[in-house]
Amino acid sequence: MTSANSPAAPATPPVASGLDASRLLTVLGHASFDWDIASDTIQWSDNASSVFGGIPLDSMSRANEFAKLIEPSRGVRADAILNGSAKDAGGGVAYQIEYGVRARTSAELIWVEEAGSWFAGADGKPSRVQGIIRVNNERRVRDEQLLKLSQNDALTGEFNRPRLVAALAEAMEETARYRSSFAFMLIGIDHLARLNEAFGFDVADEVILEIAKRVRARLRGGDILGRFSGNKFGLILKNCTVDDMNIAAERFLAGIRDEVVLTRSGPVAVTATIGAINAPRHARTAEEAMSRTQEALDLAKSRRRGSMMVWRPNVERDAQRRVNIRVTDEIVTALNERRIVMAYEPVVTTSSRQIAFHECLVRMRQEDGQYSLSPDIVPVAEKLGLIRLVDHRVLELVVAELAATPHAQLSLNISPDTTMDPDWWASIESLMRAHPGGAERLIVEITETVAIQDLDDVRGFVTRLKNFGSRIAIDDFGAGYTSFRNLRKLGVDIVKIDGAFVQNITRSADDRAFVQTLIDLAHRLGIKTVAEWVQDEESAAMLENWGCDYIQGRLTGLASLSRPWDESRAAQPADLQSAIG
Repeated sequence: MTSANSPAAPATPPVASGLDASRLLTVLGHASFDWDIASDTIQWSDNASSVFGGIPLDSMSRANEFAKLIEPSRGVRADAILNGSAKDAGGGVAYQIEYGVRARTSAELIWVEEAGSWFAGADGKPSRVQGIIRVNNERRVRDEQLLKLSQNDALTGEFNRPRLVAALAEAMEETARYRSSFAFMLIGIDHLARLNEAFGFDVADEVILEIAKRVRARLRGGDILGRFSGNKFGLILKNCTVDDMNIAAERFLAGIRDEVVLTRSGPVAVTATIGAINAPRHARTAEEAMSRTQEALDLAKSRRRGSMMVWRPNVERDAQRRVNIRVTDEIVTALNERRIVMAYEPVVTTSSRQIAFHECLVRMRQEDGQYSLSPDIVPVAEKLGLIRLVDHRVLELVVAELAATPHAQLSLNISPDTTMDPDWWASIESLMRAHPGGAERLIVEITETVAIQDLDDVRGFVTRLKNFGSRIAIDDFGAGYTSFRNLRKLGVDIVKIDGAFVQNITRSADDRAFVQTLIDLAHRLGIKTVAEWVQDEESAAMLENWGCDYIQGRLTGLASLSRPWDESRAAQPADLQSAIG
């Protein structure tokens, strides 16, 4: 007997036995066990061997031996039972765990769910465990499916990008180990966005799947195919020389273009473009291989879609990149230090030479006091995504000048990216409200290429500006393909004729005919004209005779950093409102 003050003896766990219970366990695919921790023995129900897929019971009769069959962690049962912090208050402590069991190295892993309770001995520590196990191979199937999804593209079944990149890194290691070589290619499906727009994403997916099958059918054993991105496939061609690379690329391109792709919406003609690199000759890491191959693909697309381009070192390109890096750093620093300034180039009336307005050109003051010109700043800023920041700063400077100088008429160039930039719109709306009257003296110049990219978007851009009272000019007109019908739809006020045509009108009959035709057509639509790059009086006389409204260039004065209205009050700008109606 125990006294009232003595700790209660641990409850005796029920014994799981009996014919009905054993049959029920067998029907359910479960097996029961009784584990005496002190003796390390496990007593299994009679059906345990069949539940475990034929694993002999004698290999599971001791906990230490059974633990040797468990994966991935042999200590999973001990951790759940022996090393836990729970205390047995008399009714046992329940637990539930999952693990795999493998009888031998070559055998299939059996996934097991185990649920039970452990019971404490007199010392409060686990003494005995009773529970039930069941085989859950559905988890194995599920895990295999998840593994496949994590490593393969859901649409094509080929490697996904992470697995492709890992395979590329492994190929790099192999080439270093065995002193071999391989080719890495990116195959880009041409104009996939057009297919999406014309037929829908389902048809585009059919095209992607079919292209993957065609490329896969033309690979050698050991070559690797993966989906690099939406419209690009990556290929790793083992033991592939430069000559082999060209042959293989033509095989892939021909396989894609020579037969139409049959889709639910009908046959679709498809072409592809390839960028390629030989490794390790021209790439030492997976990142370098991907970057350079993407560069080769972009270059191939810009030159001729449906072709293949192999990346090769280029001294001029590398030098330009070093310049880009330097200029990028200079632009960001100059923006932060307020060293972006404006230069003013006069645009004059052709007949009277009275100043009509000034074009504001960006300049960057360098640390040594010298100034970088627009051609040195804008292309790099556009390429590297900095142009919006530059345009924001120039807008601030132009509006501030318009506010400070009530008679100033200024034009402002903006980049293609800025035309659709909501932040730029927010800035100009805020600035115009803060400085009433400035918008009416502002001309916004957009390039001809912007005007033809998306007519509806550009029309909205123009309308919003004109609602402010500002005017619109098309810059570098003649270099693109804008029709005069589009100019009329846009409501353009001024066209600035590309100086590349103007500078040679005294020597080139073709340029004379071209410029004269542009001026005549513009006038018929009520649009004013500006001729750029006018260098001599002979050219100016021709332009005046043809009816060109304004000229600018070396003849009338190049851009100056000084504020023109501070130099002299004698030559006041003409009233642009009356000049262009």
